[in-house]
Amino acid sequence: MRYFYPEPAPAAQAAATAAAKGEGPAAAPIAAAGGAGNLGAEAATRKVDLKAALGGGNRVAIDTPRLSGSINLVGARIDDIELKDYRETVKKDSGPVRLFAPEGTPGQYFAEFGFVAGGQRQASNLLWQADATKLTPTTPVTLTRTDASGVTYRIRFAVDANYMITATQSVTAGAAPAVVQPFALIKRTSTNATIDQFVSHSGPVGVFGGTLWDPHSYDELAELGGESPAGAPDWLGFTDQYWLAALVPGDGKGNVKVDDAGFRSLGSKLFRTDLLHGAVTVPAGGTVTQETRLYAGAKDSQILDTYEDGGITYFGKAISWGWFEIFEKPILWLLRSLNGVVGNFGVAIILLTVIIRGLMFPVAQKGFASMAAMKAVQPRMKEIQERFKDDKQRQQQEIMKLYKDEKVNPLSGCLPMLIQIPVFFALYKVLVLAIEMRHEPFILWIKDLSAPDPAHILNLFGLLPFAVPEASFLAIGPLAVLLGITMWLTFRLNPSAMDPVQQQMFAIMPWILMFVMAPFAAGLLLYWVTSNILTVAQQSYLYSKHPQLKAANAAAAAKKT
Repeated sequence: MRYFYPEPAPAAQAAATAAAKGEGPAAAPIAAAGGAGNLGAEAATRKVDLKAALGGGNRVAIDTPRLSGSINLVGARIDDIELKDYRETVKKDSGPVRLFAPEGTPGQYFAEFGFVAGGQRQASNLLWQADATKLTPTTPVTLTRTDASGVTYRIRFAVDANYMITATQSVTAGAAPAVVQPFALIKRTSTNATIDQFVSHSGPVGVFGGTLWDPHSYDELAELGGESPAGAPDWLGFTDQYWLAALVPGDGKGNVKVDDAGFRSLGSKLFRTDLLHGAVTVPAGGTVTQETRLYAGAKDSQILDTYEDGGITYFGKAISWGWFEIFEKPILWLLRSLNGVVGNFGVAIILLTVIIRGLMFPVAQKGFASMAAMKAVQPRMKEIQERFKDDKQRQQQEIMKLYKDEKVNPLSGCLPMLIQIPVFFALYKVLVLAIEMRHEPFILWIKDLSAPDPAHILNLFGLLPFAVPEASFLAIGPLAVLLGITMWLTFRLNPSAMDPVQQQMFAIMPWILMFVMAPFAAGLLLYWVTSNILTVAQQSYLYSKHPQLKAANAAAAAKKT
């Protein structure tokens, strides 16, 4: 990938900082020395205390219904964003989620807007002048700076009522023409990023040439050093499980001339996404303007879809819907609706599971009927195996004849299961991806359905006042125990395997799964437990009415007496 500028060298950064504070001469633009991949200045970034970084002045406040924070006039950086609708923890006195933080702080994450003039990136730490003290949905703010050659640079920030900030970058040339390129970037650390997982991507993301691009985690991007996806960028940025920061050039349809766009690993768990607009020659006294939007907020599907409807290509796919989006979005809508009616997200999950199982009832019934038929002929299959245990070929022939005589098809239960898989996998993904479940309580000890069950065997199910690490082998909560019991019941109802080794494996499988699934979110365990209970109820009812199984059970009882 060709990176359009390196970071300014440490000495230049210090000089620019001094100039911004009035302690020295104004810093000149930083030449693109060192070529692509120069990471020296990145490694030299000093550690900064968050409170000190935000208390240094030279800031314009941001205040919207969903956002609070500030714009740093040193460098024209949006490096202070908090999300008013979301708390850091479940505690009521917990502060709002901090998305953006200044460079050098432990959670550094920010957006910067600037210009490349005459092939040189201007210093990041130059001081801009603002025409207002607060950015709100009704009061935009314009930052202005004029260089030594008389060229005036402006960045007009406007913000809507949600999470979108529009940066309109303009350049007015002085007595001579000027060649300029507006740029925007997002830089972050991955130390506070969520883990990239199969159902929820965390890392670089974007749409290029009308195609969603999200193949790499942060670790993979670090190994590659960087990547510039093919195609014109519609939008690009970084995503976590619940949060998104993305740059949108122009109208978000990929029709803006962009000279370079991509992702870069800067080492020390630092990453950057760059957006460099095409070079424009500004005639003497003339002005050129370029617009870039910044989304910095929650991955609320309704909000993202609204922006997509407004023209940003596939913006709703910032949420990792995957192949089953056609099922997932209706399920999420139904989950929201149920939560609005009952006022408890856990109860809404239970009701949603009941509704979906009800819709799948006829399909599941066919599968259970096939299982019942298989269970009915199992005693006779065992007799055949014992009778022809030394003649495997004859054994298979007799079993196939039994299937034919009793009109049993061992594969007929597979199709109903295959039909149900996309729906139930979609429900599972919705519960992982839906920000609506974050910090939602259920009953008693479960205060956050998006987190693992906080009560474990080792803390006597919450009676002892200490937390157990989620990775602990014995971090088994009440929901996990219920999951193990209900899975054991479902396995008991299914036809048993004929092979003794397989029988032993199926006997211990529910308890293995109990340990494996214990660290999952409580909302997911609640869904699985509810689904298992409904499965046991439906299967037991069908088995009690199935004629073949009733006859087989009667014959077995008579044989015992």
